[in-house]
Amino acid sequence: MVANTPDPARHWDHAYAQGASTRSWFQPEPTMSVRMLEAAGVSAGDSVLDVGGGAAPLAGALLARGFSDVTVLDISVAGLQSAQRVLGPDATRVRWVVADVLAWRPERRYQVWHDRAVFHFLTGSNDRRLYLDTLNAAAATGAVVVVGCFAPDGPEYCSGLPVARYGPRQLAAQLGGSWALVAHSREEHITPAGAAQPFTWAAFRQRPASIPNSP
Repeated sequence: MVANTPDPARHWDHAYAQGASTRSWFQPEPTMSVRMLEAAGVSAGDSVLDVGGGAAPLAGALLARGFSDVTVLDISVAGLQSAQRVLGPDATRVRWVVADVLAWRPERRYQVWHDRAVFHFLTGSNDRRLYLDTLNAAAATGAVVVVGCFAPDGPEYCSGLPVARYGPRQLAAQLGGSWALVAHSREEHITPAGAAQPFTWAAFRQRPASIPNSP
């Protein structure tokens, strides 16, 4: 998932093994994720892919809201196992995928792509290109993309790795012309240690494919 480290799976397994209270990205409730999904018009009948979901609480929150087609993808086995333990029996209602999003080849398409705190770790242009290749391969027609990443005034490093920082328009430029910005917001995420981390949140909808004129 992150090419800034020679063994990303090991790096993130180690990060998750330290416990929730040590993870700067930890949040008890996925408030902004849910808010942005709602702003983009996502409903419980839509299929959702949570990229880099790890131990995040979004899957459980979606199940509680009536979603029935939820997939969580993460490079870290430890992260996914942590989420499964929290969900208990409900974990069987979620599809869990251990994979590097930069190399993953989806077997199906999803109506929603959600990413909280993955994209900002992709500091190289080739990694961003691979990410977008996976996104476009996984997106159903008219799909929604929700991204949460560090804002321009956010930290320059996270979990020992350098990060990129974006505003809504910068994110839109990264995704390209196939995606229309439909909503955005700012969050002051408070880490377990009490530090404030400014986040940019943005929701996009896939633009309709252009139809060539008839001869």
